[in-house]
Amino acid sequence: MAKRKYLVTGANGQLGKEIRRLSRTLEDIQFFFQSREDMPLANFDMIRTVFGLVKPDVLINCAAFTAVDRAESERTLAFQVNGEAVGVMAALCHERGARFIQVSTDYVFNGEGEMPYTETDATSPVNAYGASKLEGEQQAFRYDPEAAVVRTSWLFSPFGHNFVKTMVRLMAEKNEIQVVGDQYGCPTYARDLAAFVLQLASQDPWQGGIYHYCNSGETTWYEFARAIGEMTGSGCTVQRITTPEFPTPAKRPSYSVLDTHRAARLTGTAPRHWKEALRECIARLGEA
Repeated sequence: MAKRKYLVTGANGQLGKEIRRLSRTLEDIQFFFQSREDMPLANFDMIRTVFGLVKPDVLINCAAFTAVDRAESERTLAFQVNGEAVGVMAALCHERGARFIQVSTDYVFNGEGEMPYTETDATSPVNAYGASKLEGEQQAFRYDPEAAVVRTSWLFSPFGHNFVKTMVRLMAEKNEIQVVGDQYGCPTYARDLAAFVLQLASQDPWQGGIYHYCNSGETTWYEFARAIGEMTGSGCTVQRITTPEFPTPAKRPSYSVLDTHRAARLTGTAPRHWKEALRECIARLGEA
């Protein structure tokens, strides 16, 4: 029996690297990993060429334009990569009958809520990055009504650029740092997200639509930073500041906690607490 073929974009990103590591245990699936250099999403012809060569049964799009502040000044490229390219991939999957999974973000919401956002809550992004990712969601369903969109938040891992690695570096360099304490969300360990995405991809029967996935327990960037300091034994002082005291080109949602009940029904278990996942991540930092 022929192995099922999974095409994974964004192979060198946090999620892509964790999927690659988990793929080693899945001997019944043939994985094809494409990095930004292998298959740049701004090159639609390249996407079609790679897809035609692989002929995947599942396409997992982990690639994205993720520079939130830079998206404000490079809006055209952000929408091309996060929006139009998703439509191209969705159309290819729909034509072949392949499963398409698009990874999205909590930034599709405006952050004005007070309860965890569900998959059916109204979207209203407050920055160009969020708007481009929402466009990607819409393109996915426009060209492949059976597609799945997985929204996540505050991604961290031992790889790439993320809050945990930045804090560990800064705490080693400084005696005191300032971190925003009035933005609420849920950290997501890329390894846990990878496991969920692979479980979603292999479900039978297939159930598309929108899923929210993050680790359990809401927090702020300030409390997240303090936990990192405690777990690494850092003596660095973390000082709480407000969003206006740390201006950025792109506005951030002040509350972007995601409700993960639908994802938990699919897996049969709720995501573990972010602190438990953080301990594991910190223990693995040497891997990178």
